[in-house]
Amino acid sequence: MQIGPYALKNKLIVAPMAGVTDRPFRQLCKHMGAGMAVSEMVSSNSLLWGSEKTRRRASHEGEVAPVSVQIAGADPKMMAEAARYNVDQGAQIIDINMGCPAKKICNVMAGSALLQNESLIGKILDAITHAVDIPVTLKIRTGWDTQHKNAITVARIAENAGIQALAIHGRTRACAYRGEAEYDTIAAVKASTKTIPIIANGDITTPEKAKQVMEYTGADAVMIGRAAQGRPWIFREIDYYFKTGKYLPTPEVAEIHQVLISHLHDLYKFYGEYSGVRIVRKHISWYTKGLIGSAAFRHTMNQLQTIDEQLAATNAFFYQLANYGQRLTYIEDEVITGV
Repeated sequence: MQIGPYALKNKLIVAPMAGVTDRPFRQLCKHMGAGMAVSEMVSSNSLLWGSEKTRRRASHEGEVAPVSVQIAGADPKMMAEAARYNVDQGAQIIDINMGCPAKKICNVMAGSALLQNESLIGKILDAITHAVDIPVTLKIRTGWDTQHKNAITVARIAENAGIQALAIHGRTRACAYRGEAEYDTIAAVKASTKTIPIIANGDITTPEKAKQVMEYTGADAVMIGRAAQGRPWIFREIDYYFKTGKYLPTPEVAEIHQVLISHLHDLYKFYGEYSGVRIVRKHISWYTKGLIGSAAFRHTMNQLQTIDEQLAATNAFFYQLANYGQRLTYIEDEVITGV
């Protein structure tokens, strides 16, 4: 998989997720086998560039290349300025958000709302590709709703503008995350494009599903989002399956404990104690979903207010869990302990 001058080590990309793909999470997923990770979206509103949240999202210190930063907005000039700003902050790839279905984004005509205005899409893409001399990529959905799927047209606009990779989530904006992703549209886009790499996204949760989607769509890579929450080792599992056709053993309890604790320390360091203890709650919930005693553990965790309390509770939970078995088995999004 090649994006501009960057040859990715494999065909696995971490999807941009607001409130999730911060620098610690991106680094962890890359360490666990992802070829690239796209940042949380950064607003193109220049008034927000000085905010603590924006500065944190624009922080790439020590991040493994290539550094891909996603920007969101609806004004071509502001989007171009945002692209230049992020290049100055260390971005090596600029990704454009035209896929977010959130109301607060679509209500300002950004994200997937832009799929309703193909003329504006062209203006935004042209403005950004002319503003920076690094690769520019784009993420979209299949269309605004099931009656208005225009991904093929948008792909043609993107190709003409010089976009160097196009990620497509297999749902419309109206679908949000309901129902199942469809891949016919992604396959049609791949068949209709000549030069632009296509990245398939949506409901890719297992090595087998990743292979099936790649083969069905002809996509050049797959993008994984929610399936990596609390399970960052999914990237090494898929990468191994792609290379060998075999399955890696599921992770042992001790390894999951170690990965989680390391992730927590990175989050505390990145956000500080006040924000950190609140942000890690969702990550702890994802890592422990379905484990024996996890419901009571998560309830207790949500009441804790300090780093020391959270670490002590997490360690105690996993030490107890280790008594049940050394390895974890995943069954239909639930987790049971096994020997």
